[in-house]
Amino acid sequence: MAEHKHGEMDTTAQEKTFEGFVKASAWVAGICILLLILIAMVNA
Repeated sequence: MAEHKHGEMDTTAQEKTFEGFVKASAWVAGICILLLILIAMVNA
């Protein structure tokens, strides 16, 4: 087995996945907030 060398791993796939997760989370949070506002306006 090769010896591990810190900082040499290619992490571009992980970085892209995390970026996508953050974007999706932001969209879902925004949609939830808008939905809650809409529900509050309809029930007022």
